[in-house]
Order: sequence, then structure tokens, then C-alpha cells
Amino acid sequence: MGKEGASDGGMSESVIRKVLVSYMYVAVWIFLSFSVIVYNKYILDPKMYNWPFPISLTMVHMAFCSSLAVALVRVLRVVDLPSSPAMTSQLYVSSVLPIGALYSLSLWFSNSAYIYLSVSFIQMLKALMPVAVYSIGVLFKKETFKSSAMLNMLSISFGVAIAAYGEARFDARGVALQLAAVAFEATRLVLIQILLTSKGISLNPITSLYYVAPCCLAFLVVPWVFVELPRLRAVGIFQPDLFVFGTNSLCAFALNLAVFLLVGKTSALTMNVAGVVKDWLLIAFSWSVIRDTVTPINLFGYGIAFLGVGYYNHVKLQALKAKEAQKKAAQADEEAGSLLQERDSHGDRKTDNQA
Repeated sequence: MGKEGASDGGMSESVIRKVLVSYMYVAVWIFLSFSVIVYNKYILDPKMYNWPFPISLTMVHMAFCSSLAVALVRVLRVVDLPSSPAMTSQLYVSSVLPIGALYSLSLWFSNSAYIYLSVSFIQMLKALMPVAVYSIGVLFKKETFKSSAMLNMLSISFGVAIAAYGEARFDARGVALQLAAVAFEATRLVLIQILLTSKGISLNPITSLYYVAPCCLAFLVVPWVFVELPRLRAVGIFQPDLFVFGTNSLCAFALNLAVFLLVGKTSALTMNVAGVVKDWLLIAFSWSVIRDTVTPINLFGYGIAFLGVGYYNHVKLQALKAKEAQKKAAQADEEAGSLLQERDSHGDRKTDNQA
């Protein structure tokens, strides 16, 4: 009895420890994601730090992340590059470059939206991500069209439309930029499945940055030369605040590592659910600290979208559980088949010996 009680206590302690560690990863990811969003808003907003150059800021992030990723992979050798299959130049051009181009557009447009829109309203618009991912997945034949799923997507869109209708600081340019950022990010996520995952290549955030960040930086140079370089020249010699831009870039890099830890130690679904919690925290922060106007219609519309996203996550969880159950059933069948083969072979040996 004493031993059983001790083992039960040990098991419960290990379970509690795992749960606490998972919550810690979630808390770190929420904090870093929260920090990057608010920090970017602070730098880009004309009423705050007043440095409205989103392409330049994104390029600073990509240059910083590229340098650190190269140091971690090539110098410190913290992680290994994929070897089966290896990343060839042909595979890089056909798979990584399109993903890098979409990533650069997504970051450029999402950072640009902070100049025109409040943090709270941007988070409400980001609720459209499942809609975009599902629609593009159906378009690329990675998702099967289901009327129930489409009804769920329409409910999310309807909720976001109500939130937009109730937005006090509605800006058509900012909304267009954020919606374009959502579309590019969703396309990038679907292409990762098509171009990389389907070929057996799995990249963690460090190797992702090692491959994607340099080409992302290269793609951003083109619009930067035509859009922001003339404006920067007109402003005069810019002396960057190393503390502000250094800590901002470090937060962006740390966020990528936090994503790796969160997904690696828990699941992508956990990150989606944690993202909903983060959105509510950002809306509350935007209203209480930044003093952005959040109207009752805003909250009502986002509440509808929130329920739609919650149902979407629930359906994905059920699908994952069903997939895991199928895998376990297949493994059990294989084990039963191998046992039967062993018994048959033993039976054949006995008959041979008796003969």
C-alpha cells in the first residue's frame, strides 16, 4: 500500500511538473509575442517613437536574425541542418525562395498596419487567419471543402466585419494592409506544407531563419530602395538608437525560439489557443494603457469571431485525436500480426521436431 501510494504520488508530481512546464512555455511565448507587437507599435506609431519606416524595421529584424542564425548553425553548431533530404540549391530556389518572398510581404504589410490602426483592432483582424488558411488550403487542394467548415469561416468573417463596423479609428489603408498581410501569411503557411513538409523537410525556427531570413532581407531591399530610401535621405542622416532597435530585434529573435519551444514541447494547437488568450490581453492592454478606443460593437463582433476561432480549434483537436487513435490502432494491428507470425513459426518448428 505504501509503495503504491508513493508511486501514485510520484506520478502525480511528474504530471504536475509537465503541466507547469507547459504553462511556462505558453507564458513565455505570450509575453514575447505581446512584447514584439507592442514594441513595433511603439517604434512605428507617429504619436510615440515616430519612426514610420516599416520596411527598414523589418530589414533590421531580418539582418539581426540572419546573423544570429548563422552564428548558431555554423559557428556554435547548436542545431544541425536537414540532411535527409539535404537542402540543395535547386530545392532552395524552388521551395525556400517563394516562402521567403511571402514572408517578407507579410512582415512588411503587417508592420505597416501599425502606423494606421490600433493594436486592439489589428488583433481583431488577425482572427481572419483561420479563414485565409482554410480558403487557400482548399484552393491548393490541401483541404477538403466542407459546408460546416465554410459556415464556421463565415461566422468568423461576420464577427470581424461587425468589429470593423464598430471601430472608432477605422482606416481603409491600414485595413487593406493588414488583410494583405493575413493573406500572404496564410499562403506562406500552406506553401510550407506543399513545398517543404510534403518533401520530408522539417525546419525549426533557427534553421528556418538560417534559410529564410537572408532571402527575406534580399526581397525587402527592392521595395526599400523605391519606397523608403528617398524618404530616409530627405530626413537626413539617421543615427539609430542601438538600445531600442537592438532590444526590439532581440525580442523578435527570442519569439522565434519561443515558438520552437512551445510547439516542440506542447503542440501547434496549444499555440493557437494561447494566441486567443494573447489577443484578449492585447485588446485589454491597448484599451487600458495605450488608451485606444474599444467600442462595445468592437467587442461584440470580436466575441462572435472568437467563438468561431474557438470552434475551429475544437474541430482541429478532435481531428488530431482521431488521427492519433488511427495510428495506435494500426500499430496494435501490426503488433498482433507479428505475434501471430511468431506463434505460427513456433508451431511449424514443433511439428517439424515431432516429425
